[in-house]
Amino acid sequence: MSEQLTLPAETRDRAGKGASRALRRDGRVPAVVYGDKKEPLSVHVEEKLLAKMLSTGHFMNSVVMVEVGGKKNRTLPKAVDFHPVTSRPIHVDFLRIGEHSQVNVNVPVRFDNEEASPGLKRGGVLNIVVHDLALVCDASEIPDEIHIPLDGLEIGDSIHISQVKLPKGAKAANADDDFTVATIVAPSAMKQTEEEAAAPEGEVPTVGEDEAGAEGGEAEGGDAE
Repeated sequence: MSEQLTLPAETRDRAGKGASRALRRDGRVPAVVYGDKKEPLSVHVEEKLLAKMLSTGHFMNSVVMVEVGGKKNRTLPKAVDFHPVTSRPIHVDFLRIGEHSQVNVNVPVRFDNEEASPGLKRGGVLNIVVHDLALVCDASEIPDEIHIPLDGLEIGDSIHISQVKLPKGAKAANADDDFTVATIVAPSAMKQTEEEAAAPEGEVPTVGEDEAGAEGGEAEGGDAE
C-alpha cells in the first residue's frame, strides 16, 4: 500500500505571478488545495521537501496530508507543474479526499519472474504496452505498484487487463475495455515495429527494396568506373 506523506504548508497572503515568483526565489512552491465542496486554499510548501517526495516515484499516487496551521488536509496530488528549463517544481494542485474516498490513480506496473517465461528464454522480447494502470480504489488502499507474473508465457502470448490480479477493492478505470498490457514478441517482430515507427508516414521499408537499392547502387558505381 502506498505510504501516507505529511507536507507542512503556509497560507499565501498574495496571489498573482509576482507573488509566486517571490515565493520561488525563497525556495517555496505555490500550491492550491481544492475540492470536497470547500473553498480552495492557496498555500506554499518547501521546495526541497516537495522535491524529495517527488523523487520517490509514487508521489502522485500517495495520500498527502497537507498541514496548514496545525490542521491536516487529506489530499491526493492531481498535478505538478515544472519549469521548462530547470525542471524545478513551480506549482502543485492537491485534491481534498475523505479517508475512504474512491479515487482515480495511475499505478506503475512491474513484471516478475522473467526467468519463468519460456518465450523470453528463447529470445523473445517483453513489449510493454501500458506502463501505468489507471485504477479506481479506496484512498486508504492505494497500491505502490501492480505486479504481473510472466510465468509460462510463450512468444505470441499477450497479457490483458482481465488477466491482471488487482488488489482487493481496486478495479481498472476503463474496465469495459479488455486492453492489452504487454505481449511477448519475437525479436524480428520488435525490430520491424521499430523500423515502421521510424519510417516516414506512408513509407514502410522492406528488405527487398533495401537490397534492390543497394544492388542498383553497386551496378551504377561499376558503370561509372
